[in-house]
Amino acid sequence: MKIESAGAAGGRPVPQVRRRADHDLAACAGVLAAVHERDGYPVNWPDRPGDWLAPPSLLSAWVVELDGRIVGHIGLCRSDEDDVAPRLWSTRAGGRTDATAVVCRLFVAPAARGRGIGALLMAQAVGEARERGLHPVLDVVASDTAATALYEQLGWELLATVERQWEPHGTVTLRCYAAPTAPAWPPGRTSVTTSNEG
Repeated sequence: MKIESAGAAGGRPVPQVRRRADHDLAACAGVLAAVHERDGYPVNWPDRPGDWLAPPSLLSAWVVELDGRIVGHIGLCRSDEDDVAPRLWSTRAGGRTDATAVVCRLFVAPAARGRGIGALLMAQAVGEARERGLHPVLDVVASDTAATALYEQLGWELLATVERQWEPHGTVTLRCYAAPTAPAWPPGRTSVTTSNEG
């Protein structure tokens, strides 16, 4: 199954979301390298990018293809005891940390931005979390203002801003978010339709 953003204008290629396959990892690592060079994400470049994209806690991952090339990625992970956002949400909501899923490894190729790809990927991960009966949460480095703007535009709630020690980089400031209780779409931005192709 592929997920497409509706309303491609002017004959431009339509972004398509699909579940990530193992053979996609090399292409994903290439896109991640371009993102790291431009934006500094991830803060600490992993020795093995493929392993970083497929952590043991991973529940599922998706990619976006545009004109036959992978241009975006997102993952959904089980919460880990070191994750801050699940603890914050469970304290506030009176739930358990294992009732959350962490949205992770979200990035979009610099050349493909401004087409709603981030929102499309977020919708996929949030939908999967909800199908599993889990509440989506995430954290983001506070300096990543483009990402925080996306989450807030999608209606995510800021739980807290916290300091964390990340070696060898030192202390980083993280903004922790929880998804809204109901799906929220910015009006006129992106809608999602399903297609039975692939």
